[in-house]
Amino acid sequence: MRLSRYFLPTLKENPSEAQIVSHRLMLRAGMVRQHAAGIYNWLPLGTKVLQNIIAIVRDEQNAAGAQEIIMPTIQSGELWKESGRYDDYGPEMLRIKDRHDRDMLYGPTHEEVVTDIFRNNIKSYRDLPKNLYQIHWKFRDEVRPRFGVMRGREFLMKDAYSFDIDFARSKHAYNQMFVAYLRTFARMGLKAIPMKADSGPIGGDMSHEFIVLADTGESAVFCDKALLEKPAPQNVNYDDDLQHIVDSWTSIYAATDEKHDLSQEEKLGANLVKARGIEVGHIFHFGGKYAEPMGAKVTGPDGNPVTVMMGSYGIGVSRLVGAIIEASHDENGIIWPDEVAPFQIGIINLKVGDAACDAACGDLYAKLKAAKREVLYDDRDERAGVKFADMDLIGVPWQLVIGPKGAAKGVVEVKRRGAAGKEELSADAALAKVMA
Repeated sequence: MRLSRYFLPTLKENPSEAQIVSHRLMLRAGMVRQHAAGIYNWLPLGTKVLQNIIAIVRDEQNAAGAQEIIMPTIQSGELWKESGRYDDYGPEMLRIKDRHDRDMLYGPTHEEVVTDIFRNNIKSYRDLPKNLYQIHWKFRDEVRPRFGVMRGREFLMKDAYSFDIDFARSKHAYNQMFVAYLRTFARMGLKAIPMKADSGPIGGDMSHEFIVLADTGESAVFCDKALLEKPAPQNVNYDDDLQHIVDSWTSIYAATDEKHDLSQEEKLGANLVKARGIEVGHIFHFGGKYAEPMGAKVTGPDGNPVTVMMGSYGIGVSRLVGAIIEASHDENGIIWPDEVAPFQIGIINLKVGDAACDAACGDLYAKLKAAKREVLYDDRDERAGVKFADMDLIGVPWQLVIGPKGAAKGVVEVKRRGAAGKEELSADAALAKVMA
């Protein structure tokens, strides 16, 4: 993409309404613009990041055996009355009436809808297990929306729902998602710490939240340093018993301030990490909480009806954009992990109109596009300082810089975002390096 044609409304100054780093940088980098309190328009740069995160989440959900569906944004209030949550959920749920005076709502979550899908279509234990997921916009009417996309009213979420015949198999489904989450966040360059959590309005008997460390996190976090050094599982066979992997993570101390055990400070000593964290995912096992009142049953092996066991598994997809920025930035702007970055490579032409510079940059641009790389070519007639500042601000991982002197020598200046120093390479060597 040529930057001269790209819709990228960057800002030089920090917006006064932005209180945390991710909100400031998302506004300055032209990723989002506010539409209403807690509701944002996602501009091209922000949309590309969002799509890259979606691709990782989808890939790992599919690998774990979940199947993608799309459920409606507007839901029937009658389903929520069946489950008993219509009145219990509180003012965060936006309730509306249609023209026939029927109770409807803008979905804050989808347990009721997916349970309705299940009970109307699956009748036998032979059709289990099932795990259905979607990546969809939701709405919760926060009292105080703040911090940009970190605590908005409308947000993009991945929510999955598992259905199994008994507790043992539903626990296996829970473990599958636990492991999939570790892998998902690691691919985004994040170290996500699983912590035992309360179930809140979702309900259930088992729950873990996944927290990313960041200075501006909403929760105080205490954990063993071993958790931060533990690599995410690789080469996972999701049909295997995964309990040993889950145990290897949950047996290491980690707690938020509400659950912190002071005795652990003395026990861990120098290995105790005190930090702040941002919740990016939450998984729940709630058994028959929704299946029982909504009649989600299957015929068991003995011919008798059995209430299915369920779990739900959420990832804050739009929130992850902010969380990644909070965890990875410097004074110049965003530092995107490679798999998340909106563009992998940036080309900076220091003297647009100079025949040699234009030719060298154009050749690099054509070759990178032919190689199917996401490349942003700054071909604007702007000062060099503006170009460097914008490329750092939006966080492109690799920058290829060509000026008149370099073009004359046939060399390209190569810079890795977030790393110290630069190096001069031939055009071919530069291409090989950034495409490696």
